[in-house]
Amino acid sequence: MKNILVPTDFSENCTKAANLGIEMAKLYDAEIHFFHLIHTPVDWVKLDKLKEKRYPETLSQIGVAKAALRELEKKAEKEGLKCQTFLEYQTGTTNILKHSGHFHHDFIITGSSGTKGTVRELLGSNVEKIIRKSDVPVIVVKGDDVAFPFKNIVFVSDFMEDVSGAFEHVISIAKKCNAHIRLLRINTQTDTNSIEAGLDPIKRFLEKFPDLKNYSMYVNNETSVETGINTFVKHEPTDLIAMSTHGSTGFLSLFSKSIAEGMANHSALPVMTIKI
Repeated sequence: MKNILVPTDFSENCTKAANLGIEMAKLYDAEIHFFHLIHTPVDWVKLDKLKEKRYPETLSQIGVAKAALRELEKKAEKEGLKCQTFLEYQTGTTNILKHSGHFHHDFIITGSSGTKGTVRELLGSNVEKIIRKSDVPVIVVKGDDVAFPFKNIVFVSDFMEDVSGAFEHVISIAKKCNAHIRLLRINTQTDTNSIEAGLDPIKRFLEKFPDLKNYSMYVNNETSVETGINTFVKHEPTDLIAMSTHGSTGFLSLFSKSIAEGMANHSALPVMTIKI
């Protein structure tokens, strides 16, 4: 992890995301970028100073945003981090992933308030699109305070497909944080394996990681995957929920098409998705 992007609208959840981004950047000695988008009534970059004065409300918003970005920059620099800030103007929607790809970010951390949260309103995109299309891991920060360094990470999969690449990201963070990894598989009404049979795919998967020590395995029986995850994290210490996606082609066979977006939208805990 060398370059972290934090989109922000300076809301409470985005502030949590910014703080998490700074802490993770410190842990990885990574550069951090803060990105803010302002929707403007006209193409702002084409206006001269005189014409800008015709839009006093937008000018005020820009001033506030610049000051807020500068505060984030100072906070990051105070921690000894290399930091860049980006303020973009847009009359319609913008593509945060295009911006991220241009600057070669390898991690995105954003705050969201749910289906009407930051990613949709601020960035001209939404949580679902970023989760589906991002080629780099994404952490969505929600209502709960973020416990960092993470001490307990839940990695959810059916473990029937090769999710080794995604799991490598989880292992990397777990090692940096000295965290315990809980590998979780959910048995639903259409997947009625016994607990022991449900553990078999996890055991086979772990054969690829013989050096992994700080982990445990779980199989829960629930009516749906999302319900199973929510039930599990109520009873087991959890700081981060991690899962894989197939990007635009859908999710791992364990999940319905919307399970990762559903968890990112509805879980109060931070959720990390990793495209494979």
